[in-house]
Amino acid sequence: MTATPDVDAAETGTIRNPATGAVAGTVRWTDPTDVPRIATGLRAAQRDWEARGAKGRAKVLARYAVWLGEHRDEIEELLIKETGKSAVDAAQEVPLLIMIASYYIKTMEKALAPESRPASLPFLSIKKVTVHYRPRPVVGIIAPWNYPVANLLMDGIAALAAGCAVLLKPSERTPLTAELLLRGWLDSGAPEVMAIVQGAREAVEAVVDNSDYIQFTGSSATGAKVMERAARRLTPVSLELGGKDPMIVLEDADVDLAAHAAVWGAMFNAGQTCVSVERVYVLDAIYQQFVDAVVRAVEDLKMGAGDGYDVGAQIDQSQVAVTERHVEDAKAKGARALTGGERPAGEGSFYPPTVLVDVDHSMMCMTEETFGPTLPIMKVSSVEEAVRLANDSPYGLSASVFSKDVERGKAVALQLDCGAVNVNDVISNLMCTTAPMGGWKTSGIGARFGGADGLRKFCRQEAVVAPRTSVGAGGNYYNQSQKALKRMNTMMTKMALIRPRREAR
Repeated sequence: MTATPDVDAAETGTIRNPATGAVAGTVRWTDPTDVPRIATGLRAAQRDWEARGAKGRAKVLARYAVWLGEHRDEIEELLIKETGKSAVDAAQEVPLLIMIASYYIKTMEKALAPESRPASLPFLSIKKVTVHYRPRPVVGIIAPWNYPVANLLMDGIAALAAGCAVLLKPSERTPLTAELLLRGWLDSGAPEVMAIVQGAREAVEAVVDNSDYIQFTGSSATGAKVMERAARRLTPVSLELGGKDPMIVLEDADVDLAAHAAVWGAMFNAGQTCVSVERVYVLDAIYQQFVDAVVRAVEDLKMGAGDGYDVGAQIDQSQVAVTERHVEDAKAKGARALTGGERPAGEGSFYPPTVLVDVDHSMMCMTEETFGPTLPIMKVSSVEEAVRLANDSPYGLSASVFSKDVERGKAVALQLDCGAVNVNDVISNLMCTTAPMGGWKTSGIGARFGGADGLRKFCRQEAVVAPRTSVGAGGNYYNQSQKALKRMNTMMTKMALIRPRREAR
């Protein structure tokens, strides 16, 4: 999202807790003209970092994972201060990073090892072909505010494991935890291959201009601008962008499971999750039963920041305004709010968990990314209608399907136009580091995670072709006889046609 943050426009900014307005801390903004110098320092340090090899880097990452675990309480306390999250929401981020680090520590040596490739034709077996994965020197990571810890480093850990240096640009709304994470990297004895650039638009531009690869997470509109700027230097990008993730509940679903999943998937982090459940399509046979179960679950939620609460604050008043606008638009067009539906009085950027029914695709709550604690539920008459409506969106990040028949659920999943589908669960694909997480359509380009691909995306492939023997070397050089050249051409033509002729029979 791109709303104006509650940050003082000065060299040193004051960050305020969106739940209380209290000062969470201060940060010194980076002068964008300093970014080339910072990037140059990272490139110098990266050469030694790459030279350590996968085993050497794994030891450093293991120490950092231990530091994250030991300082989890400190990180989460600061996280709550600068985001207004509930304690339940804040508790998810550090464990996710430790899980990702643990996975790559165990797999990085094999994933990054040189690969031998077979000869494409028998006469080329005199050559030994090896593909090496060489890290890009500086990876720029531009992260959003909704998960200041996880989104900043879930790709950063992979880039570091690959042998890259990382240039982090946290959101100007949530810059404080980034400073703490950098301190932990250095305190754990790691080399200076991690640096932070603090600031807004000009800082983003400087990071794009001085990186060798860009990992961006944020809105589709901003992602397009990042990609456009990166194209000036032909810098490759990976973009994880907005979503309007649908849930489909079939008539044979476990209604209680689906209802609780919908509520958690929609309200977690106050709905400020790119893969949150933003719209639900329920078969008419169980529609009312599902709605009743959802309302009961939502009514049990407690709104507030920190310990003892389920749903925290939104990041600022401008984000609350988006949620409010979508709800008011829906009500004006005939929808009903069964819970919430009104901005509460008092301080803090809160909006109550809101269940909307009698909704359709004429309403913004069903077609535009809300990024707030709303759950619009639409009745449908058939699976085909549910699939059609789910796909009727410019977004395609993830989705979920609920059915007691898992094979049926999987069949429906493969009809949905998105990068990931959870059957009988929501958001769980984020934990599956062996699977790619990427969006279709305007939800992004490329993917994070994906097993070995989650490391190799930060590398350049270098093919090394070496001789196994000196026999046949130079057979097609200009200084060879015409007879030798003719003989070589004849052999190459015959050998190249053997397999196509076999396959054509």
